[in-house]
Amino acid sequence: MDRLDDMAVFVKVVDCRSFTLAAERLGLSKSVVSRRLTELENRLGVRLLNRTTRRLSLTEVGQAFYERATRILADVDEAEQAAGDLHAAPRGTLRVNAPVSFGVKHLAPAIADLMEHHPEMEIEMDLNDRYVDLVDEGYDVAVRIGRLRDSSLIARRLAPVRRALIGSPAYFARRGRPSHPDELTRHNCLVYTNSPVADQWSFRIDGEIRPVRVAGSLRVNNGEILLEAVRQGIGLAILPTFIASEALKDGSAECILREFTVSEIAVHAVYPHGRHLSPKVRAFVDFLASRFGPSPYWDEAQSVASG
Repeated sequence: MDRLDDMAVFVKVVDCRSFTLAAERLGLSKSVVSRRLTELENRLGVRLLNRTTRRLSLTEVGQAFYERATRILADVDEAEQAAGDLHAAPRGTLRVNAPVSFGVKHLAPAIADLMEHHPEMEIEMDLNDRYVDLVDEGYDVAVRIGRLRDSSLIARRLAPVRRALIGSPAYFARRGRPSHPDELTRHNCLVYTNSPVADQWSFRIDGEIRPVRVAGSLRVNNGEILLEAVRQGIGLAILPTFIASEALKDGSAECILREFTVSEIAVHAVYPHGRHLSPKVRAFVDFLASRFGPSPYWDEAQSVASG
């Protein structure tokens, strides 16, 4: 036996509070277990256990050694499991939370392709725009858009999120095309209410980020509804290009004030902190990072990417 085996025998004896029971669970004889503990103490030059005919108790040194040995053995188990997981096939149910618009437009086809690659995985996905607690609500991973809150979660950036201020040709023909953010006070600005400061749009003006207060006839917590209102010529909206890209490509919406628009958010995958990633979470995150990447496909058109 090596030192790790000696540690394992010692920890098992302490956990079982019995040489006999520890020997049974280790598949060894009681005499072998007793001899290993004696040799361990002799090598360390200290007494780890006080032995009487009725009970075992840890010495002060033994308590400190037990705590350190327990951590070391746990680290070894984690390392072996992590190494195995790198080659293990993803399987089992993966619980995912994601925002509605991004989930429908971009996660849905990605999930279908992921499941073709990993047929032993099952996915349970909830789409909503509220902030969920992954640990309390039992999610394995979430897709989040925007600036992340400080938390104990691990985050991996999947793609940049560029935002565009858009309006329809019909709206511009009727109301004019603003040339500066300050002119937005004279326009019908459609508001996304899930934003923490929904009535203030931020722009980069004279090298500084400055808020501009806006107002309009529609306030809603869904980007798809805002996009449809823009297409119908109702007003202007700031939308992420992963929602607006098709409208920009087909000409039903046009991007304005590009030189002022602020785009400093991203799509992230977040998951609870752990000693290592499970194969199913790793497969999900790696697949999305590869599919979306630093130059996502929804920004391929120059009219979108340059916004």
